[in-house]
Amino acid sequence: MNYKKNNPIDIVITWVDGSDNFLIKKRKKYLKSNLNYIPPGAQPTRFSSLNEINYCLISILKFASFVRKIFIVTDEQTPSIHEIVKKYYPKRISDIEIIDHKHIFRDYEDFLPTFNSICISNMLWRIEGLSDHFVYFNDDVFITRKILPEVWFKKARPVLRGNWVFPPFERLIWDKFRINYHKLRFGKNKEKTPSFQINQWNAAQLLKFKFRYLKSSHTPLAIDKKVLENYFTNNKKILKENLKFRFRNYKQYNTVALANHLEYKTGNKNLSKSQAVYMRPYNRGEKYITRKFKQCEKNQNNLFICIQSLDLATQKEQQLIFKKLNSLLDIQIN
Repeated sequence: MNYKKNNPIDIVITWVDGSDNFLIKKRKKYLKSNLNYIPPGAQPTRFSSLNEINYCLISILKFASFVRKIFIVTDEQTPSIHEIVKKYYPKRISDIEIIDHKHIFRDYEDFLPTFNSICISNMLWRIEGLSDHFVYFNDDVFITRKILPEVWFKKARPVLRGNWVFPPFERLIWDKFRINYHKLRFGKNKEKTPSFQINQWNAAQLLKFKFRYLKSSHTPLAIDKKVLENYFTNNKKILKENLKFRFRNYKQYNTVALANHLEYKTGNKNLSKSQAVYMRPYNRGEKYITRKFKQCEKNQNNLFICIQSLDLATQKEQQLIFKKLNSLLDIQIN
């Protein structure tokens, strides 16, 4: 079957270059006047880039050749991807499109600029020309072996990657205790640190899930565009409430979690494990890195790898990771 033509699947990658001076100045403008305090959702590592997007792109083109188009969503920036794609997949250059935040936030310009990946993901369904079936990537996620469209969509519905778990009551109680303790000791409020887990639970609660929720991990996540479009069109107040945070916030709901729970409520039972290896190399050493890549190599069920906060690793560790990715993808970058 020609998936590009009959059942197109697109990829959307969110990307930012945190070293861009223009972006840094823009970001500082919206931080509190006391620049000695950086709110949890504005930590520099959230915006760093070591050109991981080149590896992300090549992994998609190499291992998921059925993908029709790749949209890269940025804030007045352009990633340096042309040369590497031209070198290895010259026929696919025209299938890659850069999308600016202004495009997806049209009619919602009051919420720009945003430095919040949750807000950006809220609006991805508004990309003009995006297929009904798309997969949301961060640029630190890579495909590790050849996959089929059924990895992401079965019977015309998204595969929901995650595990059903109990609500994170312990985390909620602990966070509340820490905030109250800080207020008692220092006499002022402290902002709660944004949590991937809590943001997912917030989405489940929004849809009246009470005793469990589908917790996803750092892996490519399949979405039906129409599901988000219908929900946000009919719940504009809920959308705007989430968009008001320029930096990631504890109170927000995760977009993919919202989509997953909407899918489940309407009968989608395409459940799957994440099939991803998660790596955070900071302070872990070279043996840790080698072990993680071996997990990808030896276990055929591991289809993806997420390498988070690579900027915090040592230069030696970074070079080892790039060497491993070059070998995996049979390319030479850096």
